[in-house]
Amino acid sequence: MIKRLVIAIILLAALVGGLVGFNRFRDQAIENFFANMPVAVVTVSTVEAKADKWSPVIEAIGTIRASRGVDLTVEATGIVTEINFRANQKVKRGDVLVQLDDSIQRADLAAAKAQANLDRQTLTRAVELRDRQVGSNSALQAAEAAAEASAAQVDRLEAALRQKQLRAPFDGTIGIPRINEGEYLTPGVSVATLQDLDRMYADFTVPEQLLSQLSIGQKVRVTVEGAEGSFDGEIIGIDPKVDPSSRLVSVRAEVVNTDSKLTPGQFAHLNVIQPDEDNVISLPQTALVTSLYGDYVYVVRKLEGEEEKLEARQVFVQIGRRSGDRAEIREGVNEGDIIVTAGQNRLNNGSIVKIDNTLNPADGLAKAEQATQQ
Repeated sequence: MIKRLVIAIILLAALVGGLVGFNRFRDQAIENFFANMPVAVVTVSTVEAKADKWSPVIEAIGTIRASRGVDLTVEATGIVTEINFRANQKVKRGDVLVQLDDSIQRADLAAAKAQANLDRQTLTRAVELRDRQVGSNSALQAAEAAAEASAAQVDRLEAALRQKQLRAPFDGTIGIPRINEGEYLTPGVSVATLQDLDRMYADFTVPEQLLSQLSIGQKVRVTVEGAEGSFDGEIIGIDPKVDPSSRLVSVRAEVVNTDSKLTPGQFAHLNVIQPDEDNVISLPQTALVTSLYGDYVYVVRKLEGEEEKLEARQVFVQIGRRSGDRAEIREGVNEGDIIVTAGQNRLNNGSIVKIDNTLNPADGLAKAEQATQQ
């Protein structure tokens, strides 16, 4: 019995010893594997931080408007007899666009002119009789009053006749006719829109904090959807009042409508050009990473003790103004630092990296920004 118990104890000890030895062997093998495993190298694109010229802008959104634009309507009621324009036609100030039926007014005017002519003849005879001292002053005064009244009647009827015509109030481009010949029109009914497209306005708003950075004559650059390039202009008006509900200031810029590409009502992006500044460090916005703890970038540095290896170190930065695709860096980055612009999503603090700038998104954004400015 004792012999069997001793054998069982020996077998149990051997089994336990084997398990312990296997676990130690496995842990050592795993440790050796990870110790000798090659470190994964992450390929990134970079840019060198430089203190260069900074061209700040104030970004805003607004609406394109014509310098002069109205919805035309008639002054008097009547039947449309003529429509003397077509859609998108260039018209001159004073051109007759719509003619209403004026036959009654013309007949009344002819009768008033005949009466005025008769009253002038009567006045002439009354003057001659007075000069020969055979006519009374009262008769002359009555003739003068009648002549003046008939002349005023002619003027009134001529004005009524002009109201039967709709004339262009200024040079511009007229829109689609909204009426038809034979239609009975009343004042207030829109006939068509007339827009002066040679000069355009861009109306926009900026926060009250930026009001001190605006001035009359300041240059602006405008871009709109569907039109290549940008349009140059300048600020011609700044409201002297801040909207108390929105805390925004209304601003108007006059824009050169190159090749008539701008259309009233378009949504516009505006950049108000600020004076250039020197020795400002800026980075492409693709280099910035935002987290709950703040904004940071990855700086590429040589690995200590291994000159051929590069590592990415996480550096928190303080961001200033933004302009286009670039952001001003006020703290955290020094001139000459190599900053990662692409591939940050695969990086950790201390990751080994390899630089490949054959396809650098920062270069593409810079070229796009230059093309927009041109």
